[in-house]
Amino acid sequence: MIEQHKIFALSLLAVVLGGCSLMPNYQRPEAPVPTVWPDTVRRQAAGAAARLEWQDYFTDPRLRALIAVALENNRDLRIATARIAEARAQYGVQQADRLPNLSLNAGRNASLTPAGASAFSPNALHSQRYDVNVSLVSFELDFWGRVSSLSEAAKSSYLATEEAQRAFRLSLIADVAGAYLSLLELRERTELAEATVKGRGETRDLVSRRREVGVSSELDFLQAEGAYQAVLAELANLQRQQAAAENLLNLLLGRSVSEIKDLPAGRSLAEQTINPDRMAGLPAEVLLQRPDVLAAEQRLMAANANIGAARAAFFPRVSLTASAGTASRTLAGLFDPGSGAWSFQPTISLPLFDAGRNSANLDIAAARKVVAVADYEKTIQQAFREVADLLNARERLAEQLAAQQANAQAQAQRLRLIEARYRAGIANHLEVLDAQRESFAAQQSTLQVQRILLATATQLYKALGQDGDAAGKSGGGKQ
Repeated sequence: MIEQHKIFALSLLAVVLGGCSLMPNYQRPEAPVPTVWPDTVRRQAAGAAARLEWQDYFTDPRLRALIAVALENNRDLRIATARIAEARAQYGVQQADRLPNLSLNAGRNASLTPAGASAFSPNALHSQRYDVNVSLVSFELDFWGRVSSLSEAAKSSYLATEEAQRAFRLSLIADVAGAYLSLLELRERTELAEATVKGRGETRDLVSRRREVGVSSELDFLQAEGAYQAVLAELANLQRQQAAAENLLNLLLGRSVSEIKDLPAGRSLAEQTINPDRMAGLPAEVLLQRPDVLAAEQRLMAANANIGAARAAFFPRVSLTASAGTASRTLAGLFDPGSGAWSFQPTISLPLFDAGRNSANLDIAAARKVVAVADYEKTIQQAFREVADLLNARERLAEQLAAQQANAQAQAQRLRLIEARYRAGIANHLEVLDAQRESFAAQQSTLQVQRILLATATQLYKALGQDGDAAGKSGGGKQ
């Protein structure tokens, strides 16, 4: 039993000794972007950024319900979640190599040597042996941190996968909101087109009657007929786009909207209150917390850890194989006094000639780290540009919407005046058609700009890496 204690003491010592590491010290690269937003949007970035859950950001109750359905049913999100489980399991496998693996073994070994085949006896020899032992097989003493570096690389890869899933979750939330807003826009534009079809149909009928009594010409009727058919074509186009928008929303949700019961009533485009002003903040406070930036940094940390494993390959590798238990020629004598048995087999291997394999592997690891640094910096630059563009677009779109709404009101007033003049016989029909076209186009453009402004706020939610709920769930695995 004393020898058994020695073996287990050696195993414990092996664990303790595995503390040296050749992995380079990780230093986060400086963010290659300005420390403040451009002058055009700097005033929008005055507040400190705080994570905001999507339930607080999107206030439309119908949209909230649809986002919740998508987060539960979207197939791509399920795939991303399953990849997290896969990466976590791979990290667990790699982590297990840092500790000794013990196994309990029991076996019987029997043999028969025929007479005359043995140099020691002319008679047939029959032997058997029973063994019960606990064994440690090829446990590597991690003197140079090879195993710990590989474990750290696996951990960083797992965390990068987790951040990638969070990035997809943010994209899904933004995509559902964008598809919902597009559907609202198309529905309102379709309703406007239907009302316009009705109005132009009435105008066409009026011109037809005036033609019959000789008040209007054939040219007036053809103009009215053309205007009526043009808006019919636009109505068909909008109905096609609306069906495509509904199909996209169904795809994102993972099920059909018509199958969802008890959906609350929604709001019109004008009633949407998506306001991202309180989310704005400095790049150092916001962009470094974006999930795609965090994922890129985790990939960089994994590449850094792989350099340590590649360096350790140049040094000797020490492994232990040991077992302790009992052995006997009979099953009944396995646990008799004096039946103890043990074996201890340390091995050391030193690379002498590998045709440059280890050097090439180190070069590969170093090159991959350079790539990872560049990828991390590029991700930050892209994030900065995306947020700056969206902040600037919000300001310009707000101005555009105000002007477009004023234009729509002016065109509607102009149409009412010209129609009154036409009924009084002062204006001709061509003026009426021109006013109808301008008013219809202005109203359609107003709805488009409203939707684009709201979609910009939706994309800004994703661009700033929000969704405090997801951050809270994923943050527990980070250092």
